[in-house]
Amino acid sequence: MRTTVVIIGAGHAGLAMSHSLAEHSIDHVVIERGTVAHSWRTERWDSLRLLTPNWMSRLPGAPLTVGDPDGFRTMPETVAFIERYAAAIGAPVHTDTTVLSVRPRGDGYLVTTTQGTWQCQAVVVATGACNLPSLPPFATRVPAGVTSLTPRDYRNPSQLAPGGVLVVGAAASGIQIAEEIQRSGRPVTLSVGEHVRVPRRYRGRDITWWMDRVGVFDESYTEVDSVERVRGVASLQLIGSPEHRDLDLNALTGLGVRLVGRLAGISGGRAQCSGSLPNLVRMADLKMNRLLARIDAWASSHLAGDEIEPPHSIEPTRVDASPPLAVDLTSGEIRTVIWATGYRPDHSWLDVPVFDRKGRIRHDGGVAAAPGLYLIGMPFLRRRRSSLIDGAASDARDLSTHLASYLADPAAAGPAAPLLGAA
Repeated sequence: MRTTVVIIGAGHAGLAMSHSLAEHSIDHVVIERGTVAHSWRTERWDSLRLLTPNWMSRLPGAPLTVGDPDGFRTMPETVAFIERYAAAIGAPVHTDTTVLSVRPRGDGYLVTTTQGTWQCQAVVVATGACNLPSLPPFATRVPAGVTSLTPRDYRNPSQLAPGGVLVVGAAASGIQIAEEIQRSGRPVTLSVGEHVRVPRRYRGRDITWWMDRVGVFDESYTEVDSVERVRGVASLQLIGSPEHRDLDLNALTGLGVRLVGRLAGISGGRAQCSGSLPNLVRMADLKMNRLLARIDAWASSHLAGDEIEPPHSIEPTRVDASPPLAVDLTSGEIRTVIWATGYRPDHSWLDVPVFDRKGRIRHDGGVAAAPGLYLIGMPFLRRRRSSLIDGAASDARDLSTHLASYLADPAAAGPAAPLLGAA
């Protein structure tokens, strides 16, 4: 089978790329291992909602937002939204088709799947960044009798054994799971590492509204001091609730969650915790206040006083000056450990020499270090908003433009960074 471009992955990013390629009249197919929005459908816990309001799901050519634009979609609603999008744009999706390998072949690629082999000139990897849980090496040292789970395995508190739960990681997943389990009656200990604290609403508007208007989400990967560091920054401490409520460390301790520092190792059945928790929360509060000051400065020059609420301060994070340095995993108090320590992509099927020493695809804003190979749907791929559904439109527009230039003249197509000026 032949086509010009193979897109691997029919999530929101792969579908946005499909729409953009269609606008360039570029023949392509979208290969999906399951059904459309497979990961959203099968790898999320039951109560999860999007962290961004519905109005921020601005996919290219998408139908108008259904329901409350300021609401937060549940996972079934998100799946339905992406399914509607695939149907609306007429994406050429081949479902239940697993990619087995991608290899260079002449001036293009050979994509071998469970449903046959495709020959193409270019490949777009749109499988996302959250394929496999990223666990620290010492996760294997959890004592027998204590269950280990990741957010990919976790569905709801009823699947957990009675007793205490240690949640490792305090980004969006960790704090949401910790709250849900604590409310179920199981005592939670939360191990807190570096995190990004923001209020859900500020001065009467959602924090993402402000970040969108101020330009935070449009910051380019070419403008930061270390793009690799920024790509590794934890997700915002937010929850997408109908009440638009805050969920931060103060809210969790108010429910009775016990806070400890970053988990540094497990030895002799004891989880060893860093003593740097007070410093970590001070840094998170400092960065939050810098963001709010930036918002205030923008608001004072762009909005009339009667359009928004006045500035207000956010209560500092409250933690013990000397938090516990260890959690005993052998006493029976902790029955479950949930590793909310992030994810990593799975590109084991990609047989192309583009990987760095850490196993990551080398790329310049989504243009991989191999002719005709592209990447989309990764954190801060081209802009900060690349991490969100909302970022797929601009990334797809840039990369499809570059891809069209590559197909027209492979020798002339350079880095994609200059395309940002046209975004």
